Amino acid sequence: MSHHQRRAGPGGSQRSRQLVLVTADDAYIYTLRCAYLAYLLQPRPRRQVPAPAPPQIHRSSTSFHELMRDFSSHTSRGSKGNRFPKGFLPALQPRLEGVVMGREFGAEYKDAAVKRTFGAFYAAFREPRFYEGVAKSRRAEDLVLIFYSSATKELQKVKQDDSWKWLSDRHVALFVRLMYNVLKDKDWIGSYPELASQLATLESKLLQHDQNLAEETRPTSIVMVMGPPAPLSYNVNDMPLVKIVARIFGVSLQTCQQDINTNKSVWTEKAALMDMKAYSNKLSLGNTGRTLRSEDFDTDEAWEAWRKLETPALSQIMLAIVQSNPSELVKTTSGPSPITTRPQSLQQSSAYPYHDLSRSSTSSDAPSSMYGYDHPVDMGNFDVSSPVADDILDTPYTYIPPDPRAYFRHVVEKCLSYDLQDPDALPMDVPGADPTVLLSKGSLDILSECCTRWRIPQFSSSILFLDVVRKFYQDQDIDLVTLDTAWLYAKGATDFDWRTWTIADQNLYRQILLSIHDSLLRDLYDLLQHAFDPRAKPVGRVMYILNQHIYEDPLFTSTGLESYIEQLKEGLRNRAFEVLGEIVSELPQDKNELDPFHLVELTQKIIKLAEKVNKRFKEPIMGSVDPMMIFVEVVFPEYAAVARDVVLGIMQAYQEKNQEVEIEDGFDLYRELSEIRQIYGDLFPKNKFPIHLEDFLADFVWRWIRNTDAKVIGWVDEAIKQDDFIIRIRQEQGREPIDDERHTMSVVDIFRSLNQTVDYIKKLEWKDDVQHGKFMTALAKTLGSGISRYCEVLEKLFTFEMDRQIPEQEVAASQTRQQRWVAMARDAWSNKDKIEPFQFAPESCTKLNNIEFALQQLDKLEHTVDVDGVAATLARHTPPVTQQRKKSSNYVFTIKIVEAEDLKAMDINGFSDPYVVLGDEYQKRLAKTRVIYSNLNPRWEETVDITTQGQIWLTATVWDWDTVGDHDCVGRTSIKLDPSNFGDFLPKEYWLDLDTQGRLLLRVSMEGERDDIQFYFGRAFRNLKRTERDMTRQITDKLSAYIHHCLSRSALKSVLSKGYSISAVSSLFSRTGLIAVAVVPLTDYFNENFAILNQTLTSAALTLVMSKLWKEVLVTIEGLLVPTLSDKPSQQKQLSPQETETVFKWLRLMFDFFHAVDEHTGEATGVPIDVLKSPKYHELQSLNFFYFESTDNLIRTSERMANASAARREQARQKSIEKNNPTSTSFGGFLGVPGAKRTKSVLMSRNLGTMRRAKEEKRREAQAEPNDDMILRILRMRPEAASYLKDRNRQKERLAAAAAAEAIVRQSMSSGGGRMGTMVPGGPSRR
Repeated sequence: MSHHQRRAGPGGSQRSRQLVLVTADDAYIYTLRCAYLAYLLQPRPRRQVPAPAPPQIHRSSTSFHELMRDFSSHTSRGSKGNRFPKGFLPALQPRLEGVVMGREFGAEYKDAAVKRTFGAFYAAFREPRFYEGVAKSRRAEDLVLIFYSSATKELQKVKQDDSWKWLSDRHVALFVRLMYNVLKDKDWIGSYPELASQLATLESKLLQHDQNLAEETRPTSIVMVMGPPAPLSYNVNDMPLVKIVARIFGVSLQTCQQDINTNKSVWTEKAALMDMKAYSNKLSLGNTGRTLRSEDFDTDEAWEAWRKLETPALSQIMLAIVQSNPSELVKTTSGPSPITTRPQSLQQSSAYPYHDLSRSSTSSDAPSSMYGYDHPVDMGNFDVSSPVADDILDTPYTYIPPDPRAYFRHVVEKCLSYDLQDPDALPMDVPGADPTVLLSKGSLDILSECCTRWRIPQFSSSILFLDVVRKFYQDQDIDLVTLDTAWLYAKGATDFDWRTWTIADQNLYRQILLSIHDSLLRDLYDLLQHAFDPRAKPVGRVMYILNQHIYEDPLFTSTGLESYIEQLKEGLRNRAFEVLGEIVSELPQDKNELDPFHLVELTQKIIKLAEKVNKRFKEPIMGSVDPMMIFVEVVFPEYAAVARDVVLGIMQAYQEKNQEVEIEDGFDLYRELSEIRQIYGDLFPKNKFPIHLEDFLADFVWRWIRNTDAKVIGWVDEAIKQDDFIIRIRQEQGREPIDDERHTMSVVDIFRSLNQTVDYIKKLEWKDDVQHGKFMTALAKTLGSGISRYCEVLEKLFTFEMDRQIPEQEVAASQTRQQRWVAMARDAWSNKDKIEPFQFAPESCTKLNNIEFALQQLDKLEHTVDVDGVAATLARHTPPVTQQRKKSSNYVFTIKIVEAEDLKAMDINGFSDPYVVLGDEYQKRLAKTRVIYSNLNPRWEETVDITTQGQIWLTATVWDWDTVGDHDCVGRTSIKLDPSNFGDFLPKEYWLDLDTQGRLLLRVSMEGERDDIQFYFGRAFRNLKRTERDMTRQITDKLSAYIHHCLSRSALKSVLSKGYSISAVSSLFSRTGLIAVAVVPLTDYFNENFAILNQTLTSAALTLVMSKLWKEVLVTIEGLLVPTLSDKPSQQKQLSPQETETVFKWLRLMFDFFHAVDEHTGEATGVPIDVLKSPKYHELQSLNFFYFESTDNLIRTSERMANASAARREQARQKSIEKNNPTSTSFGGFLGVPGAKRTKSVLMSRNLGTMRRAKEEKRREAQAEPNDDMILRILRMRPEAASYLKDRNRQKERLAAAAAAEAIVRQSMSSGGGRMGTMVPGGPSRR
């Protein structure tokens, strides 16, 4: 193959040359020779002298065409010939326009006739057909011929004699010169050497008489011509490059003058010509050792490419030397091949000129060539290929040093050193200067001259230049910017294709890369040691040079980067530790002066520093070194440990001074340290942050919670104090308020404060879920106490307003006892009906609206806190029940006052107005029920919670409410509430005999007051619901008296006392007579009160009041039909069929009234149908099936239903055992079986959702499992069933005892205990 590799690597078989030690004097002498030679070869000025009378010129057109034939035929085989470059015509066009417009440089183009001929040619040049044809053929002779034709025509118009003939030659010569200048300005001479040579030859032939092209044509007969060149002065002051050499080497001009004078006879043009001829012959021989050889290149292609360009370059140089003194130099050579040519610029002719690196730095308006001539020289006797004598081949060169590379490197070092130190030299940062210029113009000129004379290839000059730059950088004489600029400078000088370089240049460049790479890595290490400083040193330039100039270079090979990267990381880690120590040292040394604020400032400083480092190093260094990651990995955990120790020290110091650290300071510190931990976690998700911040900062949160707990009652009291509970929208805006506007600011302010309290903790973003759950649990307790306080105060205010006396009552209260009795007797005698609508105060209704709004807000707050999620988190991290050693110290007893039987009559009408007061053993009042008017078997069904820390004796006193005088005691009883008796946490019912007459039914259940967020929210919800229920009941109590009056047995007797038959009774319902007797007054009374309530209550609150009234109607009608449930016979008589029919008609009428279906739209606007059709309503409807059955049938039905219920319970128990579910099944009964499932526990009331679900479940169970309670209540009115009632009672007691025992055993087994001793109070309540 044509390409073969000469060497396998940097240590190939290149023949080593003897190392030449270059001294400064040696380099100076050879550089001075080059500078002096440049002076000898420079163009010399000539003077104008009168020319002799020109001979008559007889120029035929044939002679010009002969010149053109010679121009066309002088083309080397295989060369580009006379074809011009592709971009030549676009470059020529503006030059032609410049001549026509008078803008072209040079006086010879200013003549009017010249402008005219060029203008005529320009017109032909712009013709599309001509332009396209010439552009396609690219033949220079086509342009010259067209110009000659255009010039001839124009000059014949101007000149009437034969002078136009020689003027046409003159103008064509000017055009040829213009073409040559275009090639030179565009750097095309090196690529088209033959074309340039032919153009120069044609120009010289056209100017046979050595005319001055700049001389204007004069109308006088005297013609001025150029005289001989001026003689050389040989004065160094006239030698520009010699002056530069003197400055660079620090030699005086006098010394330079002496050296030149001494060697002037040796340093001649002839010596330079002999050097070039000897060099050219040695190049032809190939292996002389005096030029580059094929062994010096990696490939044959590289060697041939260099030699192909080097040969014509030598010819151009020798031609330039000869033309400098042709009269002398041409005589020294002879040959058969005469060459008459115009030489090219030396800088442009060289294939590898150093000066090409900096063409952009030279002025555009500089002279066209240092060595070019504008006039022809007779070169007919000169032959560049003439042989040289053998003895000359072996003699040393005059101008070329023994080791040109070593000498050139020394000169480059001198030039760069001088320019870096010389303030007058052109620096690279001068505004307007080329940023890639490192050397002054003088240095570039002398280096270019040396390259040309010493035959230094361009790539070699670039590599030697980089080697000098490498030395300067390692000696710290230049910075990174200069290094980068030098690299760009060197790469811009050539194509930088290493495959065309010599082996020596490749090896040197590899050494340069490795050396600079090692230096850059050291500098990078040093720079990164400042990566964490407030003002870091940038590393971008280092990385840019590494990435752009070294790592991407194919000649660069390096190993050991992995170890360097590890060292770099280790250095950054060590520096990070040092920076941490410097930051921590800013803390006050005196622990008494330490404050959390100092830590907050330091934390912010560290975070800001990390952000700065992140901005400085957006990408990892060397692909894997991230200073920000290292800083965070090292500093953040260590600083957190320091912060922990400092905080503990601060807290101890404050404790010694009996002071506490500000809570806000602790919170600020936690936020800042949490940000540090967050950043660390984001960057290192697999690493665990070593410091648990919450352990030593949790105390601040607990202190804040305790402070909040101490303030919450004050918040509630202040909110209530500032609230007048008046809605002013109707008065202020003249419109009815909507439901969302029917509450006042007290409840809004309270829940705003409660929400802010919760949000404050949530915004801390506490990362310890268990601690956060405990915080929320404590807050739930605090919130519950605030809500409980609000309920307590509002209910007291509500009760006070509801019990407020009307003016008539105030007058009656001021009467004496005798006056009051007389007034009562008079009213009774006159049968005066004093039932009037109750005037409910607007502020009372607003309080009920506030409670409803509080329920909604608490439900939202419960979802915000995520109560169930918090409870689940705590449950996962709480030890099992068997591992819990601590017992609850607080117990919550839920006491439901259900009903009373056979109370003593305390009023003269044979009834009592009973209410119950609960108190403890210290006579402290705990609760009070509402008053049930005119009833000896009242049913209250009111619930109260009592919290104790152990056993307590509960006293229940039944009082008779009297409008006049003191209230009378009906009876008293007591019960011991011992937590040990309620270890199963299931409800129990107790019939308690009064000390006078009758008995009282209490339903008691207990659950430990758990430190549980669900428990606290459940208790808060239950407090609100009970307050809402109690307020609603107080409203309904004001109306219930008239319900009892209208739907009483006396009213029933009054309707039937006129002797109506059943059919008559039925027919009366189609008229208003019977309805008006009992129902119409009641509905009117309801409507009047509803109208008052509707002005203030919300729709939901009004519906709730109506639902309670409906329940009161159901209870009243139930009382007409059957007695309460008991094991004793009742004195109440069963109604007759007529009475029963009337009562059920009343029930239907009241159902329709409360449902309130619109007659036109058919839409129900009252109580929802599902509320109306309650279990109580269905029980009353089922009463028709059994009411008039015989006693035997009722007993058989009761037994059948009891057996079916027992079978269902046994089946449920077996399923529970199979599923290993210890949950007790539900047992009904009038004694309240202890095994009954709890549906109203605190946990079942923790939000509105659980409360609704519990209510729906209770409704479904009541409908799914019918019982015989209603039959037993009917049997109480049958004296013959007394024994069955007793037997049934004992049966239920046995079932209840068995169920309770089984429930206790199952719960003990599910708790993991072995004996019953595990069921002690204080265990966890069941959910």
